[in-house]
Amino acid sequence: MKLILKKKPKGVTIIDGFPGMGLIGTIATEFLVEHLQTEQIGSIEVEEAPAMVAIHDGRVIEPISVHYNKQYNIVLIHAISIGKDMGWQLAEKIRELAKELQAKEILSLEGVGSPEMTQNSNIFYYSTNKKRLKQLDLIAKPLKEGIIVGATGALMAREKVTPITALFAETHSNLPDSKAAASIIKAVDIYLGLKVDPKPLLKQAEEFEKKLKKLMDQSQEAQTMAKKKRLSYVG
Repeated sequence: MKLILKKKPKGVTIIDGFPGMGLIGTIATEFLVEHLQTEQIGSIEVEEAPAMVAIHDGRVIEPISVHYNKQYNIVLIHAISIGKDMGWQLAEKIRELAKELQAKEILSLEGVGSPEMTQNSNIFYYSTNKKRLKQLDLIAKPLKEGIIVGATGALMAREKVTPITALFAETHSNLPDSKAAASIIKAVDIYLGLKVDPKPLLKQAEEFEKKLKKLMDQSQEAQTMAKKKRLSYVG
């Protein structure tokens, strides 16, 4: 796994979102990449992941890309594919990124399972940033119990230098959940003061959901085709 950067802004807030429950993190970071008028400043290459990229609107969408917004000094890590069982390694690269950019905070966006469908998605938080707990209490409930897997869980376990905050949106399905993603974006907006217009938020989140579902379907199809190709070589 390799971190590649062409720009190195300092004192940033890092926001990451990875494919997980309801694709909350991926949909939310996709929205923020578009809404905040970012530029791509790097990527994280994963050799163990399938060798492929997605094409959308005539441009390449890398499996894991790094974007920067100068206005709010935010770095966004957007991922549509991270490979299997790469949580610990990916967490190490995020820690490396945080150190190199002298990050003030790492903000991870995730989905958490809910046993029943609700009209509004509850937001929960976990944070080592003691200075901002009162602010977090205004937008979310503290997460008291739960099991967090993947890169976010690895970061929570190992990151001791950069303050880390994780926001979790309730979702009742593994399918893309644009409503829950919209809820977590609103929480991020209040937490960081991003001035997101809430009116078109859900509609845009639904559009991102459709786009990401298409990209992930294409990704799965590409993996299946690659597997068949390998088998034909062997057989």
